[in-house]
Amino acid sequence: MQNQAVVNWLLLLALGFIWGASFLGVSMALTGFGPITIAAIRIAIAAVVLTAISYKMGHGLPTTKTDTGRKIWRHAFGMALFTNAIPFSLLSWSQIHVSSGYAGITMAVVPLLVLPLSHFFIPSERLSRQKTFGFGIGFVGVVVLIGPAQILASGGGDIENIARITCVLASSCYAIGSIITRLAPNGPQMAFSSAALLLASIILIPIALIVEGIPAMPNQAALFGVLYLGLFPTALATVLLVYVIKAAGPPFLSLVNYQVPIWAVVIGMVVLNETLPGQFVWALGLILIGLGVSQAKIWKSRP
Repeated sequence: MQNQAVVNWLLLLALGFIWGASFLGVSMALTGFGPITIAAIRIAIAAVVLTAISYKMGHGLPTTKTDTGRKIWRHAFGMALFTNAIPFSLLSWSQIHVSSGYAGITMAVVPLLVLPLSHFFIPSERLSRQKTFGFGIGFVGVVVLIGPAQILASGGGDIENIARITCVLASSCYAIGSIITRLAPNGPQMAFSSAALLLASIILIPIALIVEGIPAMPNQAALFGVLYLGLFPTALATVLLVYVIKAAGPPFLSLVNYQVPIWAVVIGMVVLNETLPGQFVWALGLILIGLGVSQAKIWKSRP
């Protein structure tokens, strides 16, 4: 049991860095691709890689001949929408208008939203007074992060303000996706991950072609960015997140979002020379304090 806990924590650390660096990958990819095209390509790359590995391992794709198999496909469809197609597209578009560091900070919202969702959908993860108090602190941080005063002052029409809200909506999608994944029937995790990515590809590729057309030959930075996104934050990370959710649950996986904002900000500042306004730093602090309060029992109970 203790060895399993160590494995879970190591995978959580790996996911934090991989996802933290994904915002740099999106910034690079945007120099040669449209935002929906980036999401479609990264998902398609991951779908091909994981499906090939799944068949090589003898798992293939989930069956459609049994009730359980059809239920797995329904959950895979939910994961395709809320863990892949929708948030990837929203974040790629948002990063045209906000920094990669800001987009990374919004990922700290994910575990905050997992708390109430787990309360209603996972019997073993009920909201306590402590968790509710932590949620309240974190919610204040989300308000500061979005910057409602600026949005009201601009009448809500400024594109950067819209992009900020879109980043938070993407975080909401990730929270919903983690609950859907947790509630999926047990089965080969590689097959489930492959099914979700294939469905996301089927959804997103036609949309990208209709909205943005066939992309021109990309520059080297854009090509490297989209390849990184497909192989690491999408393909590898999908396998890791499904494993961690099944082994330790959505609230534990959501702890990865303590790391993601920090990695995103550090990488954005070092590589892209980005700067962040003070309000974003205060917002991140409030969100992390809220998460720390709400998850204190988890930290105490883990070796």
